[in-house]
Amino acid sequence: PSVDAPGSNDESSVTYLPLITLEGGDVVLDCNTTSYSDPGAVASAGGQEIELFTNTVGSYFGGSEVNGPDIYSVSYSAFNEDEIPATGFRTVTWPPCNGDLVTSIAGVYTCTSLVRTPGYSTSDIGPILIRDMGNGMYAVSDAIGGWYEHEYGYGPDYAAKGLTLTANDISSNDFTLNNSTATLPWGGTVEFTDFSVDAGAGTITISSAWPLYGYTWEMTLTQM
Repeated sequence: PSVDAPGSNDESSVTYLPLITLEGGDVVLDCNTTSYSDPGAVASAGGQEIELFTNTVGSYFGGSEVNGPDIYSVSYSAFNEDEIPATGFRTVTWPPCNGDLVTSIAGVYTCTSLVRTPGYSTSDIGPILIRDMGNGMYAVSDAIGGWYEHEYGYGPDYAAKGLTLTANDISSNDFTLNNSTATLPWGGTVEFTDFSVDAGAGTITISSAWPLYGYTWEMTLTQM
């Protein structure tokens, strides 16, 4: 009997790869912005529009929508009929307005730091964001001044996020440091150990520590 060659009975089919077209590019908002409407995107396959899925993540302060100062990653995804995926991205930057360092410490800063252990220094890296969370509380985007995120280029997943402080009286440098939630991928927690403001110089001085590895940072933030 005859034997068919391997694959001779296979049937071929055509699949149209999905395509995502963003409306516009990255977005930088004014610090006084009060609301945001995303330009959106269109997903298609073979010239026909298909279902689009959108996901938004705040890089530093959380949230699943663009709502207040932060740097947001907006991702758009779609799948064709064969479940082949496509993804597009947009960055939305909503900077906090710079405070006067007398009634508000919110703002966008660069950071110069000395890492006492193991003895390195950085200069003018950033941005570092301080966001006014209301009721006298402020959140800092990175409690180690961009050491891993900016100096090493690892990105925001390597920022020590989550530390907050309460400004009892900024003019007299009366702050309550909330040392509870900042972590790094390697484990352990980062703690604020000191925080002070020099309104005349337009700077904030912060000290923080990572006890697990004995690292300490002494940072000077300068408003951009």
